Amino acid sequence: MDFRQIPHEAVTLTNVTIPACLLGQKGDLIRTEISIAGGRIADPQPIAIDMDGAMVFPTFTDMHTHLDKGHIWGRAPNPDGTFQGALETVSADREAHWSADDVRARMSFGLRSAYAHGTSAIRTHLDSVPPQDDISWPVFTDLRADWAGRIDLQAACLIGCDRFDAEGPFVHTADLVAASGGVLGMVTYPLPNLRERLTAFFRMAAERGLSADFHVDETLDPAAETLRLIAETVIDTGFDAPVVVGHCCSLSAQDEARAMDTLDLVAKAGLHVVSLPMCNLYLQDRHPNRTPRYRGITLVHEMKARGIPVSFASDNTRDPFYAYGDLDMIEVLRQATRIGHLDHSDDDWVHTILTNPARACGFAAPSLTPGAPADLVICKARSWTELFARPQSDRIVLRSGVQIDRTLPDYAELDHLMRPQ
Repeated sequence: MDFRQIPHEAVTLTNVTIPACLLGQKGDLIRTEISIAGGRIADPQPIAIDMDGAMVFPTFTDMHTHLDKGHIWGRAPNPDGTFQGALETVSADREAHWSADDVRARMSFGLRSAYAHGTSAIRTHLDSVPPQDDISWPVFTDLRADWAGRIDLQAACLIGCDRFDAEGPFVHTADLVAASGGVLGMVTYPLPNLRERLTAFFRMAAERGLSADFHVDETLDPAAETLRLIAETVIDTGFDAPVVVGHCCSLSAQDEARAMDTLDLVAKAGLHVVSLPMCNLYLQDRHPNRTPRYRGITLVHEMKARGIPVSFASDNTRDPFYAYGDLDMIEVLRQATRIGHLDHSDDDWVHTILTNPARACGFAAPSLTPGAPADLVICKARSWTELFARPQSDRIVLRSGVQIDRTLPDYAELDHLMRPQ
């Protein structure tokens, strides 16, 4: 499979394998054909190529990343693999090294990796504790312009809920987010007056016409129930812009009846959930010299059964919150399948890296129908077990019907940042 050997703009790819749900059909995988002309999905073309059952997907949406944190592991490794260790290490590194040039170089590296793997839309969180907000948001705005037409970019601000003040420095951050066309974001954890803070937060978002995105209950403490409070506050305030909640780990440690009751509220509030299984597996239930008992993943099956839109995303890459990762959505879905037992279940989980995140963020919906851009990821795998058994390093990525160069950036490019002067 090498489109550089095909000297025709218009072609029909016969004998391809596509998840039925992406074609609006019932069932699992189907063998069919897909045609390309003028950079778009088209009606059948006279030149045909047998693809031997290769799987075809639209390009991916990665709706929860941290491009600004990415790839600092070389100078700021997590000392013990814990969540607290990650918080403290990132905070120290941010204060010492996150200049505009440093952030730009690392974010660009991450975007090049994501693009090579077949991602066409990303939402990134940006640490926005002053003065970092005035450094990172202009960098993001420049990168969004630079990457236009290759990766659609969104950003959400990120602060801890204890730093939120409707009349304090966060007002400037919120205005910066609004001017940049961003998303208002915050990390929630138990505070005595969190309900009041959330009400004010949603008021600020509504006044600026912004949607909301929260890091929620990233802990296995069953007493952490800020997800429930967010759902109640959305219902009580009538906030009608999209609300995304990420992580939601504590649900997996709670009493079953209580957790299910919370999920009923989440469904009623219309929240979008994004699960980050790789990062949560790395951080949660980590104790010295003790085998972890819990996976950290939230209750995705129970959410899906209630009609709650569920997505999976990369989260952190090679930073103290996750030492690994490469913004590869096939890896994300492969690991989510293993960690969350998505196999032997519904046959439409692929929506979690395509349709669901695009809808949650307002990106263009992925499509394989005639007229849609021919932005495709093609893998030699012919079935789910073949897809998930190997990393699909030889995948083909087409953008507007043209095969891109999938050469990944070399980690050595970042060496000068790992030895800051």
